[in-house]
Amino acid sequence: MTRLTLPGYPRIGRERELKRATERFWKAPSTEAELIETGRELRAQHWRRQAELGVDLSPVGDFSFYDTMLDAAVLFGCVPERYLGAGKPDSLAVYFAMARGTQDVSALEMTKWFDTNYHYIVPEVDGRFSLHPDRMLQMIREAKALGLNPKPVVPGPYTFLRLARLIGGLTLPEALARIAPLYRDLLAAFAKEGVEWVALDEPAFVLDEAPPAEAVIAAYEVLRQGRGPMRILVQTYFEDLGDNRKLAFSLPIDGIGLDLVRGSGQWELLTRPGGIPASWICVAGVVNGRNVWTTDLNELIAQLLAAQAVLGNRLWIGPSSSLLHLPYSMRLEPGLNVEVRNWIRFAEERLEELAILKRGLAEGRKAIARELTENAQILASRLSSRHARNRDVRERTGALHDASFERASFSERRKAQEKAIPLPVLPTTTIGSFPQTQEVRSARNRFRTGKISLEEYQAFIDEKIRGLIHLQEEIGLDVLVHGEFERTDMVEFFAEQLDGMLVTQNGWVQSYGTRYVRPPLIYGDVSRVRAMTVRESRYAQSLTKKPVKGMLTGPVTILNWSFARSDLPREEVALQIALALQDETKDLEAAGIRIIQIDEPAFREGLPLRRRGRADYLRWTVRAFRLSASGVRLETQIHTHMCYSDFNEIITSIADMDADVISIENSRSAGELLKAFDDFKYPRGIGPGIYDVHSERIAPTGEMVALLEHAGRLLPHDLLWVNPDCGLKTRRDEEAIPTLRNMVEAAGIVRGAWTKR
Repeated sequence: MTRLTLPGYPRIGRERELKRATERFWKAPSTEAELIETGRELRAQHWRRQAELGVDLSPVGDFSFYDTMLDAAVLFGCVPERYLGAGKPDSLAVYFAMARGTQDVSALEMTKWFDTNYHYIVPEVDGRFSLHPDRMLQMIREAKALGLNPKPVVPGPYTFLRLARLIGGLTLPEALARIAPLYRDLLAAFAKEGVEWVALDEPAFVLDEAPPAEAVIAAYEVLRQGRGPMRILVQTYFEDLGDNRKLAFSLPIDGIGLDLVRGSGQWELLTRPGGIPASWICVAGVVNGRNVWTTDLNELIAQLLAAQAVLGNRLWIGPSSSLLHLPYSMRLEPGLNVEVRNWIRFAEERLEELAILKRGLAEGRKAIARELTENAQILASRLSSRHARNRDVRERTGALHDASFERASFSERRKAQEKAIPLPVLPTTTIGSFPQTQEVRSARNRFRTGKISLEEYQAFIDEKIRGLIHLQEEIGLDVLVHGEFERTDMVEFFAEQLDGMLVTQNGWVQSYGTRYVRPPLIYGDVSRVRAMTVRESRYAQSLTKKPVKGMLTGPVTILNWSFARSDLPREEVALQIALALQDETKDLEAAGIRIIQIDEPAFREGLPLRRRGRADYLRWTVRAFRLSASGVRLETQIHTHMCYSDFNEIITSIADMDADVISIENSRSAGELLKAFDDFKYPRGIGPGIYDVHSERIAPTGEMVALLEHAGRLLPHDLLWVNPDCGLKTRRDEEAIPTLRNMVEAAGIVRGAWTKR
């Protein structure tokens, strides 16, 4: 019998219960025991729901209070000593200190999980390991108590170490040799609990980089010694195995999980005799774990039946990746456009699709004939829908030519901008958003529910803008922002106003920690209906003689942080969005805004994991960004912002974007990201973030002085800007305002020192 399993499930709670419980714990009105109990209740809810939807092996270990890579760091004793002042090594206080920092110590580095918008905490590994399995074992017992068959899910040794930060000269082969005995002991503990299968997640196997094969195989030879009768599944996702397939298929394991959505070329392994090792099971990841559009079940059941003819009961099915990247259920979206909602599948609906396929494999295609007919009708309705196409938009993108993507040279622009926007050396600014207080969220909710009028809401926003402009002037910032109080999320705000996009009511997805977003749905051709940001920017600029930045989210980020349509090339969608934003930049300029920031934090995020697709991706994403900014005059300064990314491989493309100033994350990586800009000799303005906005600590002046001085040793002084790592929306005034004062003070200290030299 074909079995159904999955790498992971959304964990935040259908009503965001985990967010509220975690933040109550952080603020201390609730206890660690209360937070742990919330976690237990959520896990039970998720496992029961999965079982109702046909899941045979329940994932255990996919649930986390912050991040599963951080969980693995604690599991294997990778807790740097500097965090132990917060409590016991396995306490939640220490756990959250590593994730968020404290006033005395900064947080661990954070970066994107492969090419997703999920951020993981980068473990710090010095080669000293110790095993702490109690929480994993407790979760296994919880699942068993519910009558379920638990499948522990743990980052595999190669992926865990490949994505960690190895320090003290530790090499990857050395680290693998040292951690392998702990994996062995962990698996032995699982086996003692009566576990049938354990999944070791190894998505790093899909990267181009060749793993140290001998060290990886040796580690797996050691760890399997603890399995007893338990069987080992290695789970891969996000791409095909490519050249690393030989290594993966030589491991001493019992099964492999393959992504057959993004790695569709791997289907031949399932349908060719001998393609999958003879004793192995294969978990076919056949429904999309990262996008929401209805699966073509008719095509898929034909492929699966062909695979079943070869593999028999060794064929299992599941999603292409963890369902962490999808919202819970379309049942939570009663207000969505009726026609469009029929095209969409969230996590629960993905499991329902899998249940249909599972039944078809067990009972034959005729047993699911009704479902297949309904599925074909849904797909046909989407192809023929008037909602999907806009002739004017198609004609506009079709008329683009090379000059549509060009501006004058940077040297010409810089001369004009220095005259139009006089600024000191090391100009200070912020990334855009300021803390969104309960007062702001309450006013927005009252407006959306009709309790206050548009005029009353706009008056409230104007009051907040007025107060913030005065505050920024008092702090001493050189380039101001209006604060984005009218915006919920940097993509959602624009999606609500762009034709061809929809925003959900409860489609929450975790980005990091308790930061959840609602990725919009791009269901049709995208265009701007009216000006989106001009009113607030014009008003803010009227209150000050200092320049106020107009704030836009870039076309690539809007695309990558949305559930993009699957019936049109992503390049075409990006150009449509870019033209809509170009209209906005022209209107901002006409309204007197001299600096316009077009944020692209997700620019690198969409970079294909395999090199074969990168050149084309970088070509069209650069063009999309340039198109969004190409309509403004010489003296209008274009900024962009990127965060929590490895820039080394794409630094030339970042330069090709041709922004006048770029701001980047810098504080958590201790300035390491700047090396790419130094090695390349980045030719334009750059603001290396010196304030970690994802931590609640107040960054001291001296710390920021050190970061600025480090930047000054690598980059030209006259091109440097001073700013935080990211927007301040998720921070509190009592953290953000003192740190900004310290940031301005730090800039003044370094500016003065450089002037004396």
